Amino acid sequence: MTFPNYFKLHAQDGKARTGELTTPHGVVRTPAFMPVGTAGAMKGIHWREIRETGADIVLGNTYHLMLRPGAERIAALGGLQTFTGWGGPMLTDSGGFQVMSLAKLRKVTESGVTFSSHIDGTKYELTPERAIEIQRLLGSDIAMQLDECVRLPAERTEIDRAMQLSIRWAERSKRAFENAPDGNMLFGIGQGGDIPELRRASTRALIDIGFHGYAVGGLAVGEPQEVMLAMIEEVAPLLPQDRPRYLMGVGTPDDMLEAVARGIDMFDCVMPTRNGRHGHAFTRRGIVNLRNARHADDPRPLDEESTWPSARNYSRAYLHHLVKSEEALGAMLLSEINIAYYQELMSGIRTAVASKTFDAFRAQTRENWTRGDISPR
Repeated sequence: MTFPNYFKLHAQDGKARTGELTTPHGVVRTPAFMPVGTAGAMKGIHWREIRETGADIVLGNTYHLMLRPGAERIAALGGLQTFTGWGGPMLTDSGGFQVMSLAKLRKVTESGVTFSSHIDGTKYELTPERAIEIQRLLGSDIAMQLDECVRLPAERTEIDRAMQLSIRWAERSKRAFENAPDGNMLFGIGQGGDIPELRRASTRALIDIGFHGYAVGGLAVGEPQEVMLAMIEEVAPLLPQDRPRYLMGVGTPDDMLEAVARGIDMFDCVMPTRNGRHGHAFTRRGIVNLRNARHADDPRPLDEESTWPSARNYSRAYLHHLVKSEEALGAMLLSEINIAYYQELMSGIRTAVASKTFDAFRAQTRENWTRGDISPR
């Protein structure tokens, strides 16, 4: 079965691309950053603010929602978009990352993965078919195949074993998805660790199976940035031009900028909210650590040129006070500031690609980061 295409490429500048992905719950402009709401909620930020930052799509997680509150319960309550109040496009990760991150609580077989719940120890089996069923119940616009992700560095034999298993699971995932409603999508996930020939083999196998879109998985899991970028360079030229490309779990603004330059369209990462909870703000001048004592008496805003009101309207001194006092508001403000910065970066990239000025935008953005935060007067 050949899956229809819901992605339209609008412009390309070098390898950088911009386009639109049409889902049942709305259009996603690419390149796109997906804020992560693992269990159906963003940590420290309301769905309203997520919309106002300019995010078109968010991410939920099959494993965590399977445990609590349960896929069948969410389906009975109208699906994940209705249940959360988000209402817009949503992608759900299949649980493959938890195969790696919860290694002590799971067992992998040809059939699938058996997890011991990190909540209460209850046993759950997640097969490729069950992962698709859960994502259908959740009502996600974009489902992901179940895969096995290996933390790097790892032995070649282990990377090869997991990659071959993920290909077999990809075939089963597609068969389980074939009766999904029109407009819903399934992405295949390439594996292969940091070994170029395995990456190429995985990519070719997924293309032969055929998906709505293609994800590059198993990166940003312990390898240096240059290795991650080298693996993207191996697989991106092989991927169909008319299908979206998703780099999973990435990353920093620099990671995303460089991945776009190599042909990637979609990203997700917990970093904006996680760093916000630890007092770190992403800005056009790089990362600002609001825990630093130098901000204690600084009346200036975090960034007077930001498009986001909280970055312009609150003083560094106040943000420093909130962070040092461990007030929840500090984490909330920095989380929204960070997600807004990520969306501002994506918007700037889209505009630059459309106007054929991506190289200049990339150079200026990197120069601003290199210059660092504005020193106190």
